[in-house]
Amino acid sequence: MITASGFEGRRVAVFGLGRSGLTAARALKAGGALPVLWDDSVSSRMQAGAEGFAVEDLTSADWSGFAALVLSPGAPLTHPEPHWTVGKAKAAGVEIVGDIELFARAMAALPETERPTVIAITGTNGKSTTTALIGWVLKQAGVRVAVGGNIGIGVLALPPPTEVDFYVLEVSSYQLDLTKTFAPRAAILTNISPDHLERHGGMEGYIAAKRRIFRDPQTAPYLGVDEPETEAIWRALVAEGRAVDPVSVIRPMTNDLGMYLLDGWLAYNAGGQPMKIVDLSQARSLAGRHNAQNAALAFLAITDLGIPEETVAPALLSFPGLAHRMEEVGRLGRVRFINDSKATNADAARQALSSYERSFWIAGGRAKAGGIDDLEDLFPRVVEAFLIGEAAGSFAARLGDTPHRLCGDMASAVKAAAEAAAATGRDEVVLLSPAAASFDQYPDFEARGEAFRAAVLALGAVPASAS
Repeated sequence: MITASGFEGRRVAVFGLGRSGLTAARALKAGGALPVLWDDSVSSRMQAGAEGFAVEDLTSADWSGFAALVLSPGAPLTHPEPHWTVGKAKAAGVEIVGDIELFARAMAALPETERPTVIAITGTNGKSTTTALIGWVLKQAGVRVAVGGNIGIGVLALPPPTEVDFYVLEVSSYQLDLTKTFAPRAAILTNISPDHLERHGGMEGYIAAKRRIFRDPQTAPYLGVDEPETEAIWRALVAEGRAVDPVSVIRPMTNDLGMYLLDGWLAYNAGGQPMKIVDLSQARSLAGRHNAQNAALAFLAITDLGIPEETVAPALLSFPGLAHRMEEVGRLGRVRFINDSKATNADAARQALSSYERSFWIAGGRAKAGGIDDLEDLFPRVVEAFLIGEAAGSFAARLGDTPHRLCGDMASAVKAAAEAAAATGRDEVVLLSPAAASFDQYPDFEARGEAFRAAVLALGAVPASAS
C-alpha cells in the first residue's frame, strides 16, 4: 500500500466506498489522517465500520472541520450536476481530490532520488491494452513494476515506492478531473472519440479532462494523432514548446511523426529515411491498426526512459494480450472465438471489426449515443450478426439488410454464431464486440466477457491456452 501523506491529524471526508474509496481511506489512515467515511450503500458503510473506520453521515456533518474531500471518480464533479458532497465541500472551502491526486502528493513528498518513474495512460480506447503492454515489457526487461489505477489494482493499493522502479497507471477522465498536481514522467493519450459526454458537459469538457494528463510541463507527452481532437492537442503542445512524440497508423511518414505503421512494421525516421523496427505480423496479441498504435506508443515511451530497443521489440511481440480485449478464448474446429467485451462503444468495436475480413458478430447491450451508426462502413465484413440485450432491436433496425438474428442472451448468441460459422466449412471468427455497455444484463464488461468464455467452452471448444 502507498501511504497518503499531508493530512496528519486532520479529518478528511471520503465519499464513495468502492475500490478506490476504501483504498484511499486505508492510505490516509496509514499516513496519520483521520478519515471520515460515507456511502449511499448500507453494506459499504458496514464494511467500512467493520474495518474500524469512522463512518459519519456527511449530509449533516460539520464540513468546516474537514481538510479535504476525497471523492469517488464515480460521483459527478460537475455534470450533469455536481454531487451533493461537492456543493458542501465548496461552500466550506474544502479542497476536492481523488485517489490519483493522493498518489501524486505521496510521490512528490519523496526525495527525488527515491521516486519511482511514473508512466500514465489515458484515452477513449486502447488505454487498458497499452497499460498492460507497458507493464509486460517492463517486466520482461527485469525491472520492478507495478500496474494499476483504473485497471486492476487501485493506485493506492499498489506496492510502496521502496519496492517499485516503475508505476504504470491507467487513468480515466473522471480521475483526471480530480487531479491538481499529478505529474507523471511520461504520459500517453491513445485517442479521443465521444464517450462519457454527460459527465463532462459535452465533448469540449471531455477533451479538457483528457488533456490534463499533460498538465505538467516536465511530463513527456506521447499521443496518437489520427483524430482531429488529438491532432489539435498535439499542435497545441508543440506551440507551447513541448517536445512531443506523435504516432499515426493511417498517415504516411512525415518528419514530425515519432512513429508510424509501414507495411505492417512499426517504423520511424532515421535521417529522413524510414527505419523498420518491429514486425507486428509476428506479434502474439497485437492484431489490427489500433494495436499497432498501442504498441508504437508503448515502444516510444519505454525506450525514451532508457530501456534498450533490443529488449523492447521482442517483449512487444510476446505480449499475451489483455483479458476481454481482442482475447482469443478458444477454438472449435476451424472457428476461433474472440472476446472483445471491453468494446463498450462503437469506436472500440470498430477496432475489432476492422481487424477481420469477415466475422460472425455478437453485439448489443445497453446502447450508447449513436448506437452502431458509425459502423455502417464495416457491415459488409459481417457475415451475420447475433444481437443481445436492450439494444438488440435498435441494432437490428440499423443493420438493415446485413444478416442478423435477435438472440437475447449470450448463451443463445454464442451457440447460434458457432453453428453458423462452422457451417461455412472454412476458417471463421466468432467475435463478441458489443459496441454497448453491459449494465442491462451484467454488472460490468468483465462479467459479460466471462459469460462469453463460459458459453464458448460449454460448446466443447479448446481453450486458447491449450490450443
